[in-house]
Amino acid sequence: MKDRLFLIFCLAVMGAGWGATQPLAKIAVSESYRHIGLVFWQLAIGAIVMGVIQTMRGRRLTISRPALQIYVLIAMIGTILPNSASYEAARHLPAGVVSILLSLVPLFAFPFAILMGNERFQWVRFGGLALGLCGVLLIVGPETSLPERAMIVFIPIALIAPLFYGLEGNVVARWGTAGLDPVEVLYGASVVGALIALPVAVVSGQFIDPRPPWGQPDFALMISSIIHVLVYTAYVWMVGRAGPVFAVQVSYLVTGFGVGWAMLILEESYSVWVWGAMGVILTGVFLVQPSPRAALVELGERGNT
Repeated sequence: MKDRLFLIFCLAVMGAGWGATQPLAKIAVSESYRHIGLVFWQLAIGAIVMGVIQTMRGRRLTISRPALQIYVLIAMIGTILPNSASYEAARHLPAGVVSILLSLVPLFAFPFAILMGNERFQWVRFGGLALGLCGVLLIVGPETSLPERAMIVFIPIALIAPLFYGLEGNVVARWGTAGLDPVEVLYGASVVGALIALPVAVVSGQFIDPRPPWGQPDFALMISSIIHVLVYTAYVWMVGRAGPVFAVQVSYLVTGFGVGWAMLILEESYSVWVWGAMGVILTGVFLVQPSPRAALVELGERGNT
């Protein structure tokens, strides 16, 4: 009993940590910083922290052709493309709404799983997918659902991240990770992703000068990047300790804490339509439920935003 309570407590801490990353992302884009510059430093900070963790584990970065292919793939569809979209969405949408839409990952993963042969069609899961669509319609449909009606045009941008995360989980489930464990994949993808994002940030004029003085956006970026690495490592530990079915339940806590932190830190408030959408979407997620094999990377990369 004590062991189970301890695991539940750890799950809650993980959910609280990952849930804080969306309000922190909102702060990071609150001034002049743009998406690719933020993505570069997010990856660079993550690579540094992961390097320390891997050194403590007595592991080095695996360099081989299959490993590099995995690093590039995960960096692109797991961080650079979806996180760029998330940062752009965070500039225009309430952080709580972005958190709710990010919970759609399993619903996007389901059709990809069918197309790639990872899962079989089930009517219950299809019903969950339909509920997710209804939840999105509750956000975009009513005139009073969002603080400003013009925000509706940024909803599709916010949906890019869960779309890519759903694809990513299925790619991993279908083709594996070249024998690398999840922590190694995250480390390698962070290093390679930073190398890819750096020239793009410089050429586009979005590179963020790391020299002080630092403001709130800088601290928000650093804190969220460190939180992700630490919580993701804890998530991998949780999967080994309690199993993937138990560990993946943190996804509900991430959404709840994401909304709660946004209300507390950013003083956001939501219409009854948004609250209704959250309930409908989470019900749909419960019905769809990602497969344990896909859930590890799928959820871990979702917390990278």
